[in-house]
Amino acid sequence: MDLRIFTEPQQGATYDTLLTVAKATEDLGFDAFFRSDHYLAMGSADGLPGPTDAWITLAGLARETKRIRLGTLMTAGTFRLPGVLAIQVAQVDQMSGGRIELGLGAGWFEEEHKAYGIPFPKEKFARLEEQLEIVTGLWATETGKTFDYHGTYYDLTRSPALPKPAQSRVPVLIGGHGATRTPRLAARFADEFNMPFASVEDTARQFGRVRAAAQEAGRDPGDLVYSNALVVCVGKDDQEVARRAAAIGREVPELKANGLAGSPAEVVDKIGRYAETGSRRIYLQVLDLSDLDHLELISSQVQSQLS
Repeated sequence: MDLRIFTEPQQGATYDTLLTVAKATEDLGFDAFFRSDHYLAMGSADGLPGPTDAWITLAGLARETKRIRLGTLMTAGTFRLPGVLAIQVAQVDQMSGGRIELGLGAGWFEEEHKAYGIPFPKEKFARLEEQLEIVTGLWATETGKTFDYHGTYYDLTRSPALPKPAQSRVPVLIGGHGATRTPRLAARFADEFNMPFASVEDTARQFGRVRAAAQEAGRDPGDLVYSNALVVCVGKDDQEVARRAAAIGREVPELKANGLAGSPAEVVDKIGRYAETGSRRIYLQVLDLSDLDHLELISSQVQSQLS
């Protein structure tokens, strides 16, 4: 089971804060550092000092880390034209020496689009399908040849399809709870399917749908990596768990029900239940980015029991 650190910088984080967490992620032996792609804080957070852009952040981290994988859960398809996104991701992959992964979703948070003047189309899912066709098609085009695409929403003519990523294939992550279209999209394009903030039971059902969609598409369901994203709140005792829950404005019973919370032993046990569904990777949503002791505890007392 791989453990990855997943941050939500729109809630309030500078680049320096993210760099500190990413370096701790690397030093403590975690597999990857991922971040969300949002421009507006959610809930009661003030979001100060303001949002940071996901791909600018990852470009910086690409040059200041050496081992960990870097990526997004999820880049909003509404934020970037697919041709531009393909260039951005390929460049950051080159900057990292081939450590980038692209999580791509349709975009959903209408308020942040209104706040920054970003169009919020109604037909987001159909656009996402075309975006995936274009991004993966550009990367797959042989150097020296051109790429054409004529869809409902995007039109590319004689694109040189450059630059190329450092990796022969940048892993593409698709995720979500949708029962029909999401599994079909994952079966077509994904290297990894991520189930965000879901119970063990819902995870098992959705993984089953994705496996069935892959089989229907003529693809080996075992070709995909299956993963979860879950909020994390671990403490060496009940008092420490309660303190960490309070720091992120959550209640311990709710965190235990809906995330990975409690003692290291409790969290290891719950991760084991997700592993039984076929999950091979957990993205630990860390909401208090100042608490590096939390990461050290997870590394020493949880991750050490999963290897």
